[in-house]
Amino acid sequence: MRLYWRMTQELTRAKIVARLEREGWAKEGGSKHEKFGNAAKPGIKIMVPRHKTLTPGVARNIAKAAGWTA
Repeated sequence: MRLYWRMTQELTRAKIVARLEREGWAKEGGSKHEKFGNAAKPGIKIMVPRHKTLTPGVARNIAKAAGWTA
C-alpha cells in the first residue's frame, strides 16, 4: 500500500487545491498558507502552503486530513 501511495500522491499545490475544491472544501483565507474548511466536516481545517511543489510529508498530512488515506 505504501508503494502505491508514493506513486499516486499529488505533490503539486495546484493539483491538491483542485482536488480539495472538487470535494467540497472551500477557501477560508490565509496569508502564507491557504486555509480550507468543509461544512460536512466541522472542526477540520486544512492548511496548504503556497509553494509550487510540496514535500511528500506535507502532501501526506493534507491527504490524511482530507480523508484520502487511512
